[in-house]
Amino acid sequence: MRGGCGGNGLISFRHEKYIPFGGPDGGDGGDGGNVFIMASPGVNGLGLLRRREKFTAENGEQGGNWQRHGKKGEDLTILVPMGIMVSVKAESGKEMLVADLTTAEQKVLVAKGGRGGLGNVHFATAVNQAPEIASNGEPGEERHIILEFKLITDICIIGYPNSGKSALLSAISRAKPQVADYPFTTRQPILGVLSQSLKRDFVIAEIPGIVEGAHNGKGLGNEFLRHVERTKLLIYLLDGTSPTIANDLSKLDEELALYKTDLLQKPKIVAINKVDLPQVQTRLPDIKRGLNKREMPIFYISAISSQGVMELACKAMEMVEQSQGSVEERLVPSLTFTVFHPRPKR
Repeated sequence: MRGGCGGNGLISFRHEKYIPFGGPDGGDGGDGGNVFIMASPGVNGLGLLRRREKFTAENGEQGGNWQRHGKKGEDLTILVPMGIMVSVKAESGKEMLVADLTTAEQKVLVAKGGRGGLGNVHFATAVNQAPEIASNGEPGEERHIILEFKLITDICIIGYPNSGKSALLSAISRAKPQVADYPFTTRQPILGVLSQSLKRDFVIAEIPGIVEGAHNGKGLGNEFLRHVERTKLLIYLLDGTSPTIANDLSKLDEELALYKTDLLQKPKIVAINKVDLPQVQTRLPDIKRGLNKREMPIFYISAISSQGVMELACKAMEMVEQSQGSVEERLVPSLTFTVFHPRPKR
């Protein structure tokens, strides 16, 4: 990111009839434009930013005669989705968090434009009444900006590959993810809207399947585990055909804890999928006995036939409403940062 360069000051003198010694009248150059990053609810991802590596604001124009100031460069505002963490990379290579854009139209100044140069009118003195010097505009501030996207959702569905997360998302919301009988059909987070409540809509997300060692980058890795940090409720979706359901649940907890221990404090619901299959129905009593000691709510559903899906959705919305206050406090990042609010010149 680079702010616009300031315009140069002008060397000029008054040339008017009957005024032989008009004196200097060169104007100042305009300031360069600033670069802002602003969160917008209408932006869903960072796909458009991947096509460009450099963003530069408009340069200021050169000053004019008659002490006229040059035009200020237009500011550049880059729109990003809510949930973006803006960091600046220092010359030492260390990253410093400068803003966490979690609300609509919240913005941060990331590259300041250069100041315009002074015209020769500012250099006139009693000794030198006709100065032929002016100052150049300052270059704009140039920074290496790092954007990290963390989804802000109400509910997040996590589970192992091929456990039926996409099918559940399509059954519980208006999203249309790809559903197939092979693992890793989901390769990026998918959002849906759950609108069963009369109060408000709930944003629900599905992240790619988690495998053992995901916190170290295995499988699709922790690239998507970071999206779990800002959700208010977790739905653990387990495959009912798995012979070790209780162990699968423990491993999911372990992966989240190894990635970030705070995730274990989030409200959770366990959903056992594919209970409509005959082989699952025959061992359903054993599954229930193995999960009886769990203190979190447990639902037995079928995402394909929608069995138990609405009950699960209602319970999820209820728990989100109950945990609203405490979760909002946890959404505040522990790292202190500064948000710059530029003010217009008087």
